[in-house]
Amino acid sequence: MEHTPVPKRILFVINSLAGGGAERVMATLLRHSGDRRDRYAMSLALLDEEASAYAPPEWLPVHRLDSGGGLVRSARRLRALVGETRPDLVLSFLTRSNVAACLATAGRDVPFAISERVNTSAHLPRNISGRVSRTLVRRAYPRARRVIAVSEGVAEDLSANFGVARARVRVLANPVDGDLIRARAQEPDSLPVDGPYVVAMGRLVPNKNFALLIDAFADAAVPGKLVILGEGPERDALERRIAARNLGGRVLLPGFLDNPFPLIAGADCYVLPSNAEGFPNGLVEAMALGLPVISTDCPSGPSEILAERPRGGLTGLDCAAHGLLVPCDDHAALAEGLRRYQDPDFRQRYAAAARARADAFSVAASVGRYWEVIEEALADAPLAAPRTNGPAQWLRASR
Repeated sequence: MEHTPVPKRILFVINSLAGGGAERVMATLLRHSGDRRDRYAMSLALLDEEASAYAPPEWLPVHRLDSGGGLVRSARRLRALVGETRPDLVLSFLTRSNVAACLATAGRDVPFAISERVNTSAHLPRNISGRVSRTLVRRAYPRARRVIAVSEGVAEDLSANFGVARARVRVLANPVDGDLIRARAQEPDSLPVDGPYVVAMGRLVPNKNFALLIDAFADAAVPGKLVILGEGPERDALERRIAARNLGGRVLLPGFLDNPFPLIAGADCYVLPSNAEGFPNGLVEAMALGLPVISTDCPSGPSEILAERPRGGLTGLDCAAHGLLVPCDDHAALAEGLRRYQDPDFRQRYAAAARARADAFSVAASVGRYWEVIEEALADAPLAAPRTNGPAQWLRASR
């Protein structure tokens, strides 16, 4: 008598499905994994109780742990869930979830794999909290069966600075659902803008460096408006900067939109002025809409996307194969890029190049790669057991 293979149990873990690039990628991965349900019993753990911007598929069991944003509570509740459900593999996204997954599986025969969404060295602050987080990452990440990095720059940072064996790292760019994005761009625009405009999107935080974009827009003296979609603690500072540069009425800060794609699709170009990224989803989404783009050559991702090479070495504007790159914090080079896109022929050439490049990040290709890594992790030899007595002692040693 033939025995039906028992499906492997995969527990996906993320802080929440509130708005954000990692959350969107997790939802996309799960939504496009339904055809694997005959081989894998999938479930999702959400560490925090937050309103979801992205709905998980209806067939997926969801465990809501309500950990309140804390690492210790996240680890304890996830450990209880792992003990109850005994998954064959835990796959987590984002730093807190990744450390919690390590703690939740410590001393148990349950392997875990993690996905790092940011350039960790650039992302963590240079204060006491940042030093603690770096220590936790150094202790947790090398224990993972596989570490998924969203760009080569993220992979190199984890290997060079956090003790992750390069042989365990797999670089998987984020999936970008170009067909869905283009369909949503046909919906009614909730924020029509008269005349030409430049668009950017992201949280209003220092690392996104929208102050640089405001200064470059002022210096470029190009016609039209600048629209920055986002919300965050830098709003007041940015509004003061707009007033100081006499840009009142020309720079708009409308917050996040439920559907930003109609607005993005109507822009002349998209700008990413960040000091650090992991994989810039918004940049590739704009490219999928056929927008020419400008980005800082920040760690990590933009240079790999736009120039297909590692970052570094820029001294001014670089007209790369798929978009314009400028050094970080160089408002003169960014202003020059904005002026270059005033030429319709130049702009059209880069619009076509951007659309073609975005196709390389299709959902089908990306989801397939994720499952290849999951299968690698399941088949890999077990890791050595932790030397400590359990996650609580491990956490105390990490402080």
